[in-house]
Amino acid sequence: MTDDQGSSTYADTQRWRDGQGKLPSWRWEALRTTFWLVPTVLVAVAGVLFVVTFAIDLAAYHRDLTLPTWIRFPTGSADAGRQVLTAISASVITVVGVVFSITILALTLASQQFGPRMMRNFVRDVGNQVTLGIFVATFVYSVLSLGSISSPSPHFIPHLSIAVAEALSLVDLAVLIYFIHHIAKSIQLPEVIAGIARDLMHAIDAEFPETSRPRPRSEIGKPVAELLQLIDDRGGVVPADDSGYLQFVGYAQLIDIAVRTDAVIRLLHRPGHFIVAGRPLARVWPGGASGQVAIALSKAHVTGPHRTLMQDPVFAIDQLVEIAIRALSPAVNDTFTALTCIDWLAAGLSRVSGRTLEEGVYRDRFGRVRLIESDPSYARMVNRAFDKVRQAARGMPAVIIRMMDALTNIMEQTTSPDQRRILARQADMIFQSSQETVPDANDRDDIARRYEGVLSRIALDDPANA
Repeated sequence: MTDDQGSSTYADTQRWRDGQGKLPSWRWEALRTTFWLVPTVLVAVAGVLFVVTFAIDLAAYHRDLTLPTWIRFPTGSADAGRQVLTAISASVITVVGVVFSITILALTLASQQFGPRMMRNFVRDVGNQVTLGIFVATFVYSVLSLGSISSPSPHFIPHLSIAVAEALSLVDLAVLIYFIHHIAKSIQLPEVIAGIARDLMHAIDAEFPETSRPRPRSEIGKPVAELLQLIDDRGGVVPADDSGYLQFVGYAQLIDIAVRTDAVIRLLHRPGHFIVAGRPLARVWPGGASGQVAIALSKAHVTGPHRTLMQDPVFAIDQLVEIAIRALSPAVNDTFTALTCIDWLAAGLSRVSGRTLEEGVYRDRFGRVRLIESDPSYARMVNRAFDKVRQAARGMPAVIIRMMDALTNIMEQTTSPDQRRILARQADMIFQSSQETVPDANDRDDIARRYEGVLSRIALDDPANA
């Protein structure tokens, strides 16, 4: 790790890494992955709407105002109003059961066909949440309106509230049609893959923005290499409190405590890593500050039973790889799905190749190093994208050729010789595997031509290392 580029200032860290930039906070991400938030909000809206319409109906009744005919026509009497609202309530709650059953069926299908980690993508789907919320809100509104009939006096009929309930039932019909279309579309495999790829692009943009982060005005204190040596030799250890996947790290909070204790913190894990309770989570120098840092770190990071896209673009890569290797399994044998995953993986890695991966050194406003984390590794992302697919595609010329083409396309977006060497290593392993497992000579010749294309791309970009 060097100290010559990519360091971030405190303010910049706070903006980009703690949810004040493009990346939402972990709390918002947790709320998004629920089926209760949106329905609860819509039920509250339905309650407010009923209060408004009921107030208008009361005002019209006490002042003996005549509402328009189109509002009063379906409910000429209190009994007719009750029958209308009862029918709406009964039909809507029945449809809610159907919608819930279809949603559970879609989740089961997603778990079986795409993998259990894909279920969170369906739960996060706003269309499913809004559909369920609108139906429940209509039911609540209809029940409230039904209870308001004859409540001030035996002759009171909430004409406007009943008319609004009828309008909501028509909205429900449109939503039901949309929901059927949405579910039929969302369980199609190309749509699932494209959705994961969009999440990957958003995560890359949030974690590695195109706009370069300003360097601190001054850099004072010990160099990074010396600090790392001091931390390893004399630093205090901060153990993890809980086991689970690291989902979020509050970098700005850690820099705050490092400034207050005049310490340097080195994080040993990145979001997406699995941490074990009692094992080292961070190291602190000087060691006397480890107690205060442990308290701050326990509040500045979140662990959970699963990974998320928060600060972890590799998770989306792993999701695409999981679908690809499932498709390549002998039980499924779906080559075209694997090819689609490779195409989207190439698109994501092409975007990463054009970005600056920060070195993981964060300084305070005076330029002093306060926080060091594990480097976001380009090699790690490339290897996670190709290793398992390469191993599963042994003896499959179509998949091997597509991987070679993908590496060539990614190579065109690279910005450094190191990136090209990483891609060339993958091309070497894919080529060697093909020579061992592809039986047909013509297929091997096609793969060799693609492999030569990768090497020629390296020669054009970096003739000295060709």
